[in-house]
Amino acid sequence: MATYDLYANDPGAPLWQVPATGAARFSWEYDEGRERLLALYQKGKDKQWDGQKRIDWALEVDPHDPLGTPDESISIHGTPHWARMNDRDRGELRKHFASWQFSQFLHGEQGAMVCAARIVESVPDLDAKLYSATQTMDEARHAEIYARFLHEKIGMLYPVNDNLRSLLGDTLRDSRWDMPYLGMQVLIEGLALAAFGMIRDTTDKPLPKQILAYVMQDEARHVAFGRMALRDYYKQLTDAELREREEFVIEGCYLMRDRLRGVEVLENFGIPKAEAEEYSERSEFLALFRQLLFSRIVPCVKDIGLWGKRLQQAYVDMGVFDMGNSNLDLLMAQDEELAEQLDAERFAAEEKARVAEVEQAIEAGAES
Repeated sequence: MATYDLYANDPGAPLWQVPATGAARFSWEYDEGRERLLALYQKGKDKQWDGQKRIDWALEVDPHDPLGTPDESISIHGTPHWARMNDRDRGELRKHFASWQFSQFLHGEQGAMVCAARIVESVPDLDAKLYSATQTMDEARHAEIYARFLHEKIGMLYPVNDNLRSLLGDTLRDSRWDMPYLGMQVLIEGLALAAFGMIRDTTDKPLPKQILAYVMQDEARHVAFGRMALRDYYKQLTDAELREREEFVIEGCYLMRDRLRGVEVLENFGIPKAEAEEYSERSEFLALFRQLLFSRIVPCVKDIGLWGKRLQQAYVDMGVFDMGNSNLDLLMAQDEELAEQLDAERFAAEEKARVAEVEQAIEAGAES
């Protein structure tokens, strides 16, 4: 079935074109590079994997409870709208919310793939070009995986959220070579990592847990890359240039915060937009979720050298200023370790099943 037949809302034109500006840059220096960035490039090559093989696609998914996350995460939980719903309606609502969440992940990954390719084209240093090429492949794999999950396991997609589209457009239209780093590696990837982690750590469904854990293992490298490249570059900028980047971050953070409402879903269930927005603002779960979502962004922004008074005040207003003290390196290390641990558990279970099968065959042979 064509993707267009699976959209819950009209996605508009099948092709979105963003006018490109800026220069393609070639480097004729092939011998030198930053050791830590070349080491990350090597890691990017070593850690490539096939989404068709590493993920167990035979696992069943209940489309009316795809993620197994608490119903409290749905903004109308506990309201009269929720009380009027029967089990079938609530199952349909869970399906729509899961579709909406993973659709935004899918659209974000396509955006990440385009931005990574743009970095290959525009960044002046060859070591950064080499690493970005591995990231472009990573993002292609992620888009492939999320698309397959939505098509085969849920059977529904949602169009790209307006706020995500706006941030992607702003990131890609900017002619400065560092802006795809800042918009994608820091803001969109940072927020996505926190969203992935929240679902990974609360779902009781093995297939989405596998998908999110393995994607997050890649994303930990991507954020590390953005930090390395931008930290070096931003040390060279003037105060005025830094303020321009900080303004971009402030606007992007507000856009990403407002992306999380899922109002489109509630509108499809007959709830007026203004009322749906009010429910999302009142939700204690979503308020906590929003704060945690910035656990990756705020310390990264601070680390790369964007920490002016206006930016700090914006984070105070959002209630996420204290996230600047989060240990980003520890969070990334945990993301990588959890994926390896999940692999080890899966392989141990498969080995145990194979041993049991061999023992049964031996016993059957002895009896005959």
